[in-house]
Amino acid sequence: MQNLINYIMYYKQFIRIVDIIDILIVTYVIYKGIKLVMETMAIQLIKGILILIVALQVSSFLNLYMMNYILKNAMQVGVIALVIVFQPELRRILEKMGRSKFGNALSFDDEENETSATITQLCEAIGNLSEHRIGAIIILERKTKIGDIIRTGIMMDSKITAELLINIFVPNTPLHDGAVVIRENRIVASACFLPLTQNNELNIELGTRHRAAIGITETSDAVALVVSEETGKISLALEGTLTRNLTVESLERALSKLLSNDSFQTNRNKFKLWKGLKKQ
Repeated sequence: MQNLINYIMYYKQFIRIVDIIDILIVTYVIYKGIKLVMETMAIQLIKGILILIVALQVSSFLNLYMMNYILKNAMQVGVIALVIVFQPELRRILEKMGRSKFGNALSFDDEENETSATITQLCEAIGNLSEHRIGAIIILERKTKIGDIIRTGIMMDSKITAELLINIFVPNTPLHDGAVVIRENRIVASACFLPLTQNNELNIELGTRHRAAIGITETSDAVALVVSEETGKISLALEGTLTRNLTVESLERALSKLLSNDSFQTNRNKFKLWKGLKKQ
């Protein structure tokens, strides 16, 4: 045991912090690479390659010259073959890396454009639903994750379009009742159940949708959008407060401020938002 300790202490002086960081980075890359490959059909091909490598070593050990020669030549062109064989998997892996948080951090403009497109589609859908007096409730997840709410609904993971949102809330359809939840500019679920507010001082005119919108914003920093089925009026709930009788234009301005990267970082910006809404 003492010899082992002395051995470690001796080589400790040659180990730099940079070396440890280097090892950790390589380990992480290998781990993520294995995890990504495990999610594709490439894992079966990798098993086949491992079998060929084992066969190459066995043929060398047993002096199977012909087999060893064939396998060695096959392995020499293996790199090019791997790129060709794994082309679909490599493309999906690179696309997934680009959609990761690190990839998004390198493309602020794309994220901003996606948010702008989301707001445009939302306002178009809500304007149409309001005009036809179709009841709707849409929840925009922000920093506080509401996975427990999402799990109560039907998973979708769909691109946000006005047409899809309108069709979801068409009366007498399976997805009409409940809320749509939007996360990172995607419709992740519909027909979700929301907690109702426990505030007994609310206006008795407020229905279940409005009370649910207030309830979810009391327990998270989400933004809730509501269209009244009776009047077609548009409302926005934030931090347990409901702002009613919004126009599509004022809703678009409010969402632009709320969903921009720095709009919900300070209380000052929230004050500006509500000050702007009150002027409408």
